[in-house]
Amino acid sequence: MSNDPLNLNEAAEWQGLWWLPEAPDERLPGVLRYDGKGGLSLSLIGAFENRISSNPAPGVTLYHGANRTWDVIHGVAQQREITLLGCIPTGSRRNRGARVESPDTQIVWATTVIIGAAVSGEKDAVFGAAEISVEDLTLWAASSEFSCYHGYRDGIPDGTGTISVEPVETQRVNVEGIEYSLVHTHILPRLDYRRGATVGRMRETASIYVRRAEPFDLRTALEAASLIQDLIALATHRAAGVIWLQLEVAGTQVFLPDGRRLPPRRADVLYSPVAVGKSDEKAIDPDRVFFTCEMLSFEQIMPRWCEVRGRLQAAINMILGLRYAPARFVENNLLMAAGAAEALHRGLGINEKPIPDTEFKKIRSAMLDQVPEEHRGRFKQAIRNSPTLRDRLLALAARPDQEVIKQLVPDVEHWAKRTTRARNNLAHEGKTPSHSVDELNTIVRVTSAVVILNILHELGLSAERQRQVVRDHPQWRMVCEKAREWLVPPGGDS
Repeated sequence: MSNDPLNLNEAAEWQGLWWLPEAPDERLPGVLRYDGKGGLSLSLIGAFENRISSNPAPGVTLYHGANRTWDVIHGVAQQREITLLGCIPTGSRRNRGARVESPDTQIVWATTVIIGAAVSGEKDAVFGAAEISVEDLTLWAASSEFSCYHGYRDGIPDGTGTISVEPVETQRVNVEGIEYSLVHTHILPRLDYRRGATVGRMRETASIYVRRAEPFDLRTALEAASLIQDLIALATHRAAGVIWLQLEVAGTQVFLPDGRRLPPRRADVLYSPVAVGKSDEKAIDPDRVFFTCEMLSFEQIMPRWCEVRGRLQAAINMILGLRYAPARFVENNLLMAAGAAEALHRGLGINEKPIPDTEFKKIRSAMLDQVPEEHRGRFKQAIRNSPTLRDRLLALAARPDQEVIKQLVPDVEHWAKRTTRARNNLAHEGKTPSHSVDELNTIVRVTSAVVILNILHELGLSAERQRQVVRDHPQWRMVCEKAREWLVPPGGDS
């Protein structure tokens, strides 16, 4: 088992030989580079034929304007197999016939690289397990192998102290045949002797280990990483970058003569996730975390999260989009927040029929009788028995703990009305003349908070903890203040 995974925020390069799967004997030297931000490029000495050509007659070759791309390029470097996926040539220089002949060169961009395994494509089911490290995962785990002790004498620190390591038990849970494990690993203590000081070092890492009953492909592994990334982003209320992703290659376990088993071979995945994690930056303030494994145990949260995310993924994606890539324009944020509320309402399965079907059919039939035949089809499509955005917002506000909602939204009716008017004006007229920028910003924040509270409610976070979040979290306290300023009708009338 590799204890030194490749971090996605660290640049690296590999000098090796590279070839196309259909021509394994035609190998070109080159350098694969990763820029530490998700960018992958292969610089070749020589060139794969990327020109699309035809032979209309014997001895005649015509080259067409389009260029060929490759799903897979294989390579070997530093005694490891390497697979490049989603490969696009971006620069090919052919030097034949020049005054001074020199090798052709070519640059190929790749979307994903697997260091340590040769696979035939994204759908090649050759992996037995995945392990994922995400920013703030250690904090969210609410458990540690480290403990500190400070010495005291007569109630005063005496300058002594210790840092000790005590391995914690791995927490596991099975969700529909997939095993999730919360794993802690650490490096042994060591001393770094500097010219001006001696530094003692220890390091602990928390990760999620995912094992499936049957071998799986890269896409499944990337989805597992996204699942964990979204969970931590929701729990910490900020973007959570992937720090590293490692895969175990199925069928590579080795048994020694004495019966001991060596772990399977591991491969590192380099790609561009929604956010690249920074392993050495300071963690979030613990007071700003919505929930940890101390509040909802790992065995509780993983099954709930898998179910809730699967059912409400569209709404979760939209609301987390405001964490990962917040738009600079309030109009975009308004559409995103309102869209998340509508998608959440649909995903929750709330009754979407404001009028009973039997009554609605009678009403629609009577209305269509008054419409000329040539316009009837268009008019029929416009008549829908669906709730308005205002209806959906009111329904969402009625689900979480009402004391929490009262803290966040002092006047639910007024908020729903103003949010609906703002979204409709923007969508249908391209402007929001009756809303100030400050009010629009408040609408976005309050609507987003209501969506998040519903998701936390679905996950089973206690009403007491929800109240504490709204009361004590700095961002949410500000949202409450802005709501009292901008989302209360003049004179108190809705």
